[in-house]
Amino acid sequence: MDMGHLDTDDVWELSPVPTLIVSPSYHIQKASNGLLEAWNCQRRDYIGKDLFAALYGGSPLARFDRIPLAQAMEAAIRFRHFRLCNTAYHAQGRSWSARVIPIFKKDVLLSLILEWELVESSLSAAGIEVTQNMLHVDEMFRLLIENVKDYAIFLLDTRGYVATWNIGAELLKGYKKEDIVGKHFSIFYGQDDLEAGKPEKELETCLRESRVQDEGWRYRSDGSRFWANVVVTAVYRNGVHVGFGKVTRDLTERKKGEEQLMAAYEESAKLKDEFLANMSHEIRTPMHGILSACSLLLDMSLAEDQREMANVIADSGQVLLQVINGILDYSKLASGNFSMNSDVVDVSAIISSVARNAQVILQPGVQLRLELSPALPKLAQGDPLRFRQIVQNIVDNAAKFTEAGSITISSHVVAEDEVAHTIMTEVADSGIGVPSEAVNDLFKPFTQLEKPNKKRFQGTGLGLSIARSLAELMGGQMGFRPNPNHIGSVFWFSAKVKKVNNSKLPDPIDEMKEGRINTHPQKIGEQDTSAALSRLKQIAPKKRLLAAEDNIINQKVLVGMLQSFGLKHIDVASDGEQAVAMFTSSPDVYDLILMDVSMPVMDGFEATAKIRSSGVRVPIIALTAHALRGDMETSMEKGMDDYVPKPVNKNMLVQKLVKWLDQGNRTEN
Repeated sequence: MDMGHLDTDDVWELSPVPTLIVSPSYHIQKASNGLLEAWNCQRRDYIGKDLFAALYGGSPLARFDRIPLAQAMEAAIRFRHFRLCNTAYHAQGRSWSARVIPIFKKDVLLSLILEWELVESSLSAAGIEVTQNMLHVDEMFRLLIENVKDYAIFLLDTRGYVATWNIGAELLKGYKKEDIVGKHFSIFYGQDDLEAGKPEKELETCLRESRVQDEGWRYRSDGSRFWANVVVTAVYRNGVHVGFGKVTRDLTERKKGEEQLMAAYEESAKLKDEFLANMSHEIRTPMHGILSACSLLLDMSLAEDQREMANVIADSGQVLLQVINGILDYSKLASGNFSMNSDVVDVSAIISSVARNAQVILQPGVQLRLELSPALPKLAQGDPLRFRQIVQNIVDNAAKFTEAGSITISSHVVAEDEVAHTIMTEVADSGIGVPSEAVNDLFKPFTQLEKPNKKRFQGTGLGLSIARSLAELMGGQMGFRPNPNHIGSVFWFSAKVKKVNNSKLPDPIDEMKEGRINTHPQKIGEQDTSAALSRLKQIAPKKRLLAAEDNIINQKVLVGMLQSFGLKHIDVASDGEQAVAMFTSSPDVYDLILMDVSMPVMDGFEATAKIRSSGVRVPIIALTAHALRGDMETSMEKGMDDYVPKPVNKNMLVQKLVKWLDQGNRTEN
């Protein structure tokens, strides 16, 4: 080397200032002698290597340690100006800050010069302590912070090592200042959080967003844990990141209180569900007796005035049943426990069926019109029962409140995507309308437009509230507007139904023939059951049934109804145990079993399980007052073949009996 002439490379290498020259791809190109001496390393340890791998590769916190320097380098490049990075690197037990200088030629980045300077610091016996010039605060404020007892307030350096410790931190976490300063703050975390890298992620998020808040379990020096609310804030001085401020509160008691409240809520919800199920059962059981007895009465030879009174009883019973169903639906919706079924939906067929039913309740002279778009999907996927329930509600309301004029039901597709149709259905009437002051309360539960002492129309005020909730569960909305043509109202709702591949759907006609589906199961009475009843009377005399029913009145009514169908051989059991004993004694005698669910001694589910264990396959139909959503599915899961809710719909029972009795000989399991 010519001592009178030095090239640029020689200058960099001979510089006493610890210096690294880094390429735009962050690979080390040069290392000065001053750096090699200060860090006690060889040039081969750095030249050609990735900067961050060379500096931090041996650290378990490498992913986090690199952040301050990386941010400083990115800022230097972005602003084309030098940047300072305090405590960017630790070597030989000392901390080094970096001065990052970007070298550009026009718009091209040639390299980055990193000049390193020793950060003067004093080491405690516990380890590295952040210097006063980095984390200095006003003395009075410092004293205030240090003496706060209700909060753990302390500072971390840029790498997450504890730098300060107040009395609140000592009381909460159990560490003395001299035992914790210099330790990494991850010492407060549990093993699961450590394995997930939560401490490092918190500081990364804090650097990115300036602040992070978290709640979770933290651990004291004695190994006990507490539920902590933690707020971490990035601390900057003159635009340079110098550490983190951390505030921790003990929320263990609040956590316990929340858990107790949640447990109480869950218990309350469970009790409410049990109450609803019990109320449904207890009301439906006598209603079954009333309506079934009334049905039998109407089949007898009655005088005209007697028949009129029997019809009054039947109609009033049906109204009461609708009220019960409305209250139960509302309770389920209000508690969030309501779920929708998924089945085949024929929108036009449902609306047409509702319109036919409405004809019988229209006031004389009121016309009912249907305007159904031909673009409505013939087959889609959704909940046909609940779609019908919404349409039924607003059409029934229109019929109830329209004394003259007309009612128009219209439906069309308003939107369509790859997976679903959005159906808009409107019911416009020329009825009494809705006062402007009542519009905002229309869809609130238990709201009625009439004053209680001046009521002309029946109802609980739940129908529209339930209908809107159902529409929302079907991905739509429900609303009202005045009829623009004349006095009256327009109620509308939208609902989404999924598209289906028709080629993959079973033939509905075949399904009906096999008894698997019913086009309108909620209105079985609409179907012509005369053929089914005629067939039942043909096969009934040779069939033997076992009926398990604990209620004496319902026993009499059920036997009377079955006898009216032509069945002559009917055995009655008063509980599940009797039913099992009777079946076990003559397992090949019975062609069908009607099984109540709630019975003393042994319930219907247990009785069904014991009968199934015999190996003899006999159809079992649940005949039960458990009629809430999910009860039918539960009955099937427990081994029953079919389900008829109480109060029993006579036509439904006929259909079920024909379905299971007209199948030829039973087969063994």
